[in-house]
Amino acid sequence: MPATSGRDAGTANETTDAAILSRPLLVFSVFGAFMVAATMGLWSYYGTAVFFEMVRAGFVACF
Repeated sequence: MPATSGRDAGTANETTDAAILSRPLLVFSVFGAFMVAATMGLWSYYGTAVFFEMVRAGFVACF
């Protein structure tokens, strides 16, 4: 006879599924926070006008 009931075993699977789903969310959140921090840092360093000109030039270079 197993030590856990069927109900407890289902909870363990749900916990594992939640951990698998939360890892991509964590990676995406960290990447998003890094992008926001980088944007704010560049904006404060270069100023508004120069920052937007750099973003526009980078966008134009892609196309």
